[in-house]
Amino acid sequence: MDKGDPIFFSEQVSSARRFYLDLKPSPKSQLSVVCGGVEHCTPAYRIKRSTFPYYSLEFISGGKGSLTLNKSKHDIHPGMVFTYGPGIRHQIVTDAKRPLIKYFVDFAGLAAARLLKELGLAPGAMITTSAAKDVMVLFDDLIDTAQQHSRFHLPACKAILEHLLFKIAQTADPLADSPHSFAFGSYQRCRQYIAEHFLELSTLNQIAGECHLDVAYLCRLFSRYDTLTPYQFLLRLKMDEAIRRLHREGVLIKQVAQELDFKDPFHFSRLFRKLYGISPREFMAFRSGS
Repeated sequence: MDKGDPIFFSEQVSSARRFYLDLKPSPKSQLSVVCGGVEHCTPAYRIKRSTFPYYSLEFISGGKGSLTLNKSKHDIHPGMVFTYGPGIRHQIVTDAKRPLIKYFVDFAGLAAARLLKELGLAPGAMITTSAAKDVMVLFDDLIDTAQQHSRFHLPACKAILEHLLFKIAQTADPLADSPHSFAFGSYQRCRQYIAEHFLELSTLNQIAGECHLDVAYLCRLFSRYDTLTPYQFLLRLKMDEAIRRLHREGVLIKQVAQELDFKDPFHFSRLFRKLYGISPREFMAFRSGS
């Protein structure tokens, strides 16, 4: 957990992208985004609370687990959305073999309870969305916007939250065991495998083989549920790791490229620039302040 993170952010995560904006929103506010993010849970992940100070919405994008809301216990899987808040006892436990990947947003305000009730998402609700890809895109947009800290990021986050709530309500799917949910589960299984093994993967054929799927079907799954192809997702993970490794003192660009299985450092540099808008050398100069 980073210094300054809220105490209710779990430390039982292997990786996370999280933000917090205002832990003490104005009591006169109609709707305020407090914090949120996406978490990759460890096999030991377990959260148990008797209440929570804000309204919270969580979306399962990968893995399996169990959820208890007050006295009602449920199995949870990709595509499911649930809410809790003040006065709602809740417990979230991951499956140790398939740890949860989950998005969340916490919010407050005079209009929050009314809006959730009108949309069928009052604290204690649990649904399955038939538009999991769209929900993930909105969550990622919310995280990116919150981390920008521009003069418009607070109202922008509020607008994205409202869009997210309406999208979930509009796409609530009562058929939780539909073929759609099965396909989404297959997609999430492959996405999670790539996320956990990206350092050992280098080609689309290798990804498909490790996921025990045909290349064409794997690509169709990502086309349906993601904004990236499986190979683009792999490259994004490798480049994010490159950012971390380029922070090391005395590291060479060629060395990082080789560590991430890029045989050609020039190809690595071109991909880096395409994704981040600057070359690895420019990034290192910016980082060092020279």
